[in-house]
Formats: sequence, C-alpha cells, structure tokens
Amino acid sequence: MVASSPGSIDSDSLIDWLALYHAPGIGPASFHQLLEQFRDPADVLNASSRQLQQFGLPDSSIDALRHPDSRAIERDLEWQAQPGNRILTCRDPDYPALLREISDPPPLLYIHGNLQVLQEPQLAMVGSRNPTAAGRQTAIDFARHLSAAGLVITSGLALGIDAAGHQGALDAGAPTIAVMGTGLDRVYPARNRELAHQIAGVGALVSEFPPGTPPRAEHFPRRNRIISGLSIGTLVVEAAIRSGSLISARYALEQGREVFAIPGSIHNPLARGCHHLIRQGAKLVETAQDIMDELGALASALDFTATHATDHATLPQLSDDYTQLLESIGFENTSIDMLVKTTHLTPAEVSSMLLQLEMNGYIAANPGGFYNRLK
Repeated sequence: MVASSPGSIDSDSLIDWLALYHAPGIGPASFHQLLEQFRDPADVLNASSRQLQQFGLPDSSIDALRHPDSRAIERDLEWQAQPGNRILTCRDPDYPALLREISDPPPLLYIHGNLQVLQEPQLAMVGSRNPTAAGRQTAIDFARHLSAAGLVITSGLALGIDAAGHQGALDAGAPTIAVMGTGLDRVYPARNRELAHQIAGVGALVSEFPPGTPPRAEHFPRRNRIISGLSIGTLVVEAAIRSGSLISARYALEQGREVFAIPGSIHNPLARGCHHLIRQGAKLVETAQDIMDELGALASALDFTATHATDHATLPQLSDDYTQLLESIGFENTSIDMLVKTTHLTPAEVSSMLLQLEMNGYIAANPGGFYNRLK
C-alpha cells in the first residue's frame, strides 16, 4: 500500500516519476519501497550510487537512474499532450482511491477518456474468452441492469465475456472501463478496436503500461489485479477451471473485495470455474438484485430497487417471442424444458429471455430450474 498521502505534482515532477518508472528492474513493489525510503522520485534520482546499492538496486537499474531513458519519457509526454489523455501518479488526487489500497498499486496509470468515471463505484465482470451464446447474453443482461443501477462495469477488453460486459453497459447508455494489458496506443485484440473507441467516448481506457507496449502474456495477470483493485466486487460469468478469470477472482479475495459467480449446468465445462469459486466461498448469484443485496450499504447509496432497474431497462412492449414465452409460463411452476418444447425456441434463447423477464418483474425464478409468472 502507498504510504504517502495524495497530492498534485507539476510537469517537472512528472518527468522524475517517468524516469524512475522506465528504469529496468524497478517494479511496483520496489517503486513504492523507494518512495518510502527517499520520499519522492527526485530524491531517488539524486541519491548516491552507494545509497541505491544499499537499498538493493542492481547496477543496471542504478545506471538507468543516472541516465534516464529520455526517448521513452518524451514519448509519454507527447502521448499525454493529446486530447483525452492523462498520466496519473499514485499520489495524484484523481488516482482511484480503491486501487491505491491494494498491496502493489501501479505507480502510474495511463488513462484515455473520462477521468471522473474512475471515481464511480465499479463492479468487475470477467469470464471466458469463448463463452456459450447463453453466457454471453447473460453477461450483457447483467451489465445492462447493473449499469442502470449505478455501477460502472470494469473489465479487460478481451473477447467473450469481457466484451459482452462492456457492450451491455454501453447498451444501457452507461460508461464502462476497460483495463488493458498493452499501451493505450494499441488495442488487443484488434477486432475490439471499435469497442475500445466506443468505451473511450463515454468511459475510460486504463493501463499501467506506457504507450508502445505490445501484448505480452505476463502483462495480463498484472492487468487483472487492476481490474479487481478498481472494483468493489468481481463477477465471474462462465469460466473454465483453468482460467485467467479465476486469477482475477483470487486477486479480488486478496484485496478484500466481494466475489460473485453465476452457476451453470454441471455438463458445461465453462461452469466449472464458477462452481469452484462458489465452493471456495464466492457468492452464488442468479440475478442482478442478488449482487446489489450482497453489496449492502452501497446498494442503498445507489438507491437500487427492482423498480429502479425496471425503469432503466424495461421491455416497453413485449415482442412476439417474449409474449409467446410469457404466455407459456403458468402462475404455477414451469420448467425450462417445457418452455423449450412449447415455444420451439433454443435453450440458449429461452435462458436469456427468462433472465430479461425476471429482471423486469414478469416472472420469478424458483429452485430446481422452475419459473412462475407474476403478472
């Protein structure tokens, strides 16, 4: 955790931060240890070689501090000079407060878009890069409703559940935050370039990696700790037992944040990661309201109620398919298998539509996969 209190810095000081940040062999943990020992980056740069050696820095790092990478520093400053770009130090008052609390917060954050959205309460949404159609639709639906309730959906811009979470928030007309494992001058994967552009228009793109940084495998676990660190909780939607999403969930637990998981069929390998998390103590959730109920005091602060959610994400007039499905659901318990049989819709379509109907107060979910009509 960063010991120092936040405060503004001038452009000359930012150059000192960048000089220290670009020095090889100095990661987030050693960066913060240096700040505790020497107070600020200028003092580190002015420290003697002997002092730095006593601190434990290797000769390559000390040499880099004596001869900072002026090209990298200039590239970062030129990037910040472009509209919508900002570099935050961990002592900047605009640095996200929750992220500052984790054990190894990024010393610098590169941000493109709406800086203020980082101060809003956030929920991380992560999951498989190759979800089922039902899983993808579930992520969109949850993101849409949670965004309407006032939570900012934060994810990693990956294919699959990440992209679906971002899209659901955008569909609700709400901001969303994408934390990237590359420099912000690159979009990975490239097919999400248009999605990244939409996110930057109303929300923010965030990275701890300087401009020009390409995608590397080791960057994405580091990205995951930022996703969970920014958020009050992490929701996992479809994840295999060996999944980067479980890394995000582990970070969230270590950071003292809530972890939520959506269960699935025992026959779906993409449900096993979620089931594993639930056995480990993650909160099992079936509706967006379940998440808001668990968040307790924050839910009250956001004034989230079922009525509030319906006002923002209503089904103003039911389409023919929704009407047919609703009419097939009795006021007594009705199974999903029966609904598939009577409507001739696919199981994935029925599951997605049931979630919409439930969130909008038309039906209630009951144990055993049964539903009954409310109105």
